[in-house]
Amino acid sequence: MKIASALKGATASRVHTDGSRCDAETVTDLLEQLRAALPDEAVLTDPDITASYAHDMASFCPSGTPAAVVLPRSVEQVQHVMRTATALRVPVVPQGARTGLSGAANASEGCIVLSLVKMDRILEINPVDRIAVVEPGVVNAVLSRAVGEKGLYYPPDPSSWETCTIGGNIGTASGGLCCVKYGVTAEYVLGLDVVLADGRLLTTGRRTAKGVAGYDLTRLFVGSEGSLGIVVKAVLALKPEPLRQLALAAEFPSAAAACEAICAIMERGHVPALLELMDRTTIRAVNDLAHMGLPDTTEALLLAAFDTPDPAADLAAVGELCAAAGATQVVPAEDSAESELLLQARRLSLTALEAVKGTTMIDDVCVPRSRLGPMLEGIAAIAEKHGLTIGMVAHAGDGNTHPTVCFDAADPDEARRARASFDEIMALGLRLGGTITGEHGVGVLKKEWLARELGPVGIELQRGIKQTFDPLGILNPGKLF
Repeated sequence: MKIASALKGATASRVHTDGSRCDAETVTDLLEQLRAALPDEAVLTDPDITASYAHDMASFCPSGTPAAVVLPRSVEQVQHVMRTATALRVPVVPQGARTGLSGAANASEGCIVLSLVKMDRILEINPVDRIAVVEPGVVNAVLSRAVGEKGLYYPPDPSSWETCTIGGNIGTASGGLCCVKYGVTAEYVLGLDVVLADGRLLTTGRRTAKGVAGYDLTRLFVGSEGSLGIVVKAVLALKPEPLRQLALAAEFPSAAAACEAICAIMERGHVPALLELMDRTTIRAVNDLAHMGLPDTTEALLLAAFDTPDPAADLAAVGELCAAAGATQVVPAEDSAESELLLQARRLSLTALEAVKGTTMIDDVCVPRSRLGPMLEGIAAIAEKHGLTIGMVAHAGDGNTHPTVCFDAADPDEARRARASFDEIMALGLRLGGTITGEHGVGVLKKEWLARELGPVGIELQRGIKQTFDPLGILNPGKLF
């Protein structure tokens, strides 16, 4: 591919506000220097191919045209990319599988997209120390199955677990269905190898069960969305493989009644492996997509599962609490197969909602569990105000709601109303004492809202941390703040 093709649409000279450059001469030098130490197949410049790496799955997030996409296979190759980028002041956007929902992986104009999907080796699984050592491109489900073969368990399981990568999970501090009992990604990252903006290799954290030496830089990188360094290796904590889950489904005549049941379950000290909520809009969408026969006449469906020694007893106790809160029907699964069917319905929710109108904007507001009721009532009012379909699914056990705005992107007025409803949902979450993101990250989509949540002092300190790790501002510029 000729370099001229890679420069299609480029202006003669562009300098980013962060000080990085992407003029034609710089791009020519960039490609020459990259190829000096990288195999030809690792540097992609065909515009049709690079365009496919321009953005993740988020709506309303602008993206630029990459100068090149680089797919390294080693730490040394990542270091070469960063040294080259630093020398030429070219921005670098790290990417995993691009399943993100906030635009954090979107390309900057003239950047290097650094796709880490080829660094996909599981380097070690240690049953004694209960750790796994992996490269960033390892797919979540691949790791889960590999450790499962050794009687171990890696709990974080985002809805996209069959395709999302561990590096991406670390970048956004992702969660999943089992967070209510087992916690989120940040709680399982013990140590990291990180290539810094200037190409130096930093090792953080530990392989031990305990360790408090110095500042916790490992936690700093988790959730930093590639803005502080490039994760090239992770030491992950594992747990013993849990017993098989049993689940139940409880139908409710209102979202308020379902939220009352959730509060009762948590107040009584129950520790479900998952506790998930689906509203009527979502249930109907899943039925339309997969013909699963879910009860689409109900207003809210609560899914609870236990992996305890006597899950049937735990489900019976939770079933009684659901009935007391007004559930019209409580149906416990009889075996693991029925339980998995219920959970599959929940995993299909976002795909099903996307099919309603063709485009979705997925919010990610986490509120205190005690405020779930007002959150759901507020979302319903926002949907009615804007004349939109907004489906709601939630990791109810930890208050993480995913209001999903369904709209026709080809209809400008509907798209405008979708964006307005998104902002109103974010504001509602903050008013209820919540946070703008529980697991999807900030990216481009929520930059304004991060500033509102953290305030000027918080943003000033965050920018100071960014300046320390990335003084030239070349790592994922334009994200977070």
